[in-house]
Amino acid sequence: MSDVTVTHADMRALDYCNRGARQWFARHGLDWATFISAGLPAAQLLATGDAMAQAVVDVARRRAAQQEQTDGRQP
Repeated sequence: MSDVTVTHADMRALDYCNRGARQWFARHGLDWATFISAGLPAAQLLATGDAMAQAVVDVARRRAAQQEQTDGRQP
């Protein structure tokens, strides 16, 4: 599977709060506004080396895999 775009919905699936996430994004120099509007590449989050980033990327990859399965079953 190619790398995925991590979205706000992926973050919320882990019950990460916006306030804490905004602080985390600022601490790591990541663009919160872009993340909210379009998501960010998984690689950009993983580059932080943070376990929370790994967790949200895992959620995004599972979501993408499920979507690929669903898309493959459509007539």
